[in-house]
Amino acid sequence: MKQRAHTSFGATNASVFRAKGADSGFTLLELVVTAALIGTLSMIIIPRLFGYAERVRSTQAEVDIAEMDADLAQFGMDFNDLPDTLADVGLDGLVDPWGRPYEYLKILGVSPKPKGQRKDHFLVPVNSDFDLYSVGPDGKTGAPFTDKKARDDIVRASNGSFIGPVSEF
Repeated sequence: MKQRAHTSFGATNASVFRAKGADSGFTLLELVVTAALIGTLSMIIIPRLFGYAERVRSTQAEVDIAEMDADLAQFGMDFNDLPDTLADVGLDGLVDPWGRPYEYLKILGVSPKPKGQRKDHFLVPVNSDFDLYSVGPDGKTGAPFTDKKARDDIVRASNGSFIGPVSEF
């Protein structure tokens, strides 16, 4: 005995519920949900990628400053004096990861003490020999570390014992 397929209201397949010519594709709801998921993931991932890139630049600036610090120390041992400028050591062409030149200020042996010397949160000079730093991503700086413009600077402090962002000093 042959059985007939039971259909409700005479519908024989799902194509009755689709518009003519829409055999495949996405519904508007599926497209909206997909766009929302992509937007949500983008809001999470993109800032992390930019944050990672900025951390890489900061680390590169720290490495550059450490290498320049060693070159300046070697110059000081060779000539029994620090250079007046980075050009005296052949470091004048170096730029930080943000494309700006590194800043250098000789302090040791200079009288009177030069203006613009970097100072900590208590306005005490952070170095007694020389200041060496990058103005950071915003390109702005201030001599005291309390200045908001200086918070992202990458600095050499405590006569080379600290190299890193002002915000971590």
